[in-house]
Amino acid sequence: MAVDLLPAMPHFVAGDDIAQAIIKAARDGCIPLGGDDIVVVAQKIVSKAEGCNRALSAVNPSQEAQQLEQKTGRPAALCQLILDETQTVMRATPYAIVTRHKTGHVTANSGIDSSNVVGGDGDMVLLWPKAPDASAQAIRAGLRSALGSAPAVLIADSLGRAWRQGTLGTTIGCAGIIHTDDRRGQQDMFGRTLQATVVAVADAIAGFAVLAMGEGAEGTPVAVVRGAGRWITDEDGLGATSIMRPADGDLFP
Repeated sequence: MAVDLLPAMPHFVAGDDIAQAIIKAARDGCIPLGGDDIVVVAQKIVSKAEGCNRALSAVNPSQEAQQLEQKTGRPAALCQLILDETQTVMRATPYAIVTRHKTGHVTANSGIDSSNVVGGDGDMVLLWPKAPDASAQAIRAGLRSALGSAPAVLIADSLGRAWRQGTLGTTIGCAGIIHTDDRRGQQDMFGRTLQATVVAVADAIAGFAVLAMGEGAEGTPVAVVRGAGRWITDEDGLGATSIMRPADGDLFP
């Protein structure tokens, strides 16, 4: 696989058309876009375009949020937003608040972040898109309408991993990609039947792209991944929500 980074992307605000911005940046950078490509989009620009900014000063913390503040040391207003965005709080310590987000993803602080956000050094934070799979489908539809072909679209965020240091680019929304490759029942090189091998295709591609895009001041929120066309499908697919292990199969509830 190879990756092209889209240069000169704008600073997104609510109402901006991400698909049109991608097309313009690709044309300005002489970067072709086609149906065999996968467009990886940083979660933050999707959240900004969908108006997911929140001012902590406008939040009225509940008693539960105040109790979470006492337990973790995080501001009560932030704790309230974390609670608003979660199905359940799985762990709460001064080190991390681990939640199962409304979308089903397990993440720290319900995905709420202030890095690379205007006003994030004080009052402003950014929430995840309400429906990342639907966001990916909308971006793909915009690309299809303008290009006549439909690259797959991944929305990626950097998530932590149990028992591992560091974050890794992970797919939180997707459209047009076969996101997992179930190899169970196939044979290995010695003829043994694979029993448990399911390859996380979408997450592997997101990790590859996010590593190239950078996490800080690089200002490169979109990457075009080439050479993975065999994973692209005409249908939008089940989305990233279907990648997650069901809660009743969680080994560490």
